[in-house]
Amino acid sequence: MWNVLLSFSGLVALIQLLFLPFFPESPPYLLLQKEDKAGCLKAMKQLWGEGNYRTEFDDLMKEKAITKGTKIMSVLEVLRERSVYPQLCTMLLLLLSLQLCGLSATANLQESIIPYVSLGVSISELISIMFCSSVIDRFGRRMLLCGGYLLMALILVLFETSLLLSDQFLWLHYCSVILIFLFIIAYGIGP
Repeated sequence: MWNVLLSFSGLVALIQLLFLPFFPESPPYLLLQKEDKAGCLKAMKQLWGEGNYRTEFDDLMKEKAITKGTKIMSVLEVLRERSVYPQLCTMLLLLLSLQLCGLSATANLQESIIPYVSLGVSISELISIMFCSSVIDRFGRRMLLCGGYLLMALILVLFETSLLLSDQFLWLHYCSVILIFLFIIAYGIGP
């Protein structure tokens, strides 16, 4: 039933496509990109109800003043800018490292549970995205990067140990799967 699972994301996208036209634009987008003050205030009222949003509006105006001379680059302009090549290469290597690490293949899993592992990987990615976005402002990127790499190293040591002992203890195959999920969560929170 993988096709039903795959079509579920299409159903969610269709629901979003139907309802998104009824939602207002983002107030920061309206003010900072479109320079539409009235539209920004209208969107704030539509999103948050009646009230005085002068403080939020003033914060957006300060942000607009700070970024006034900054040019917003398109994706192609970013790709052509040589000064960002090191950052782009780092991001690309980090993304490829997770895709090509082969953790799922090394767990020696039965074919019948592989769909559940794939679902668990997706849930782990979702958990890491939600967790990271809620703690990044509190701890900062440096702390999350260092902690993420340390946690990933620890998980890989445990993963390797579980693989070495999995012939003696069959339940360690399931521990390997859990460690894969934890590795993905640590990767999503850190790097």
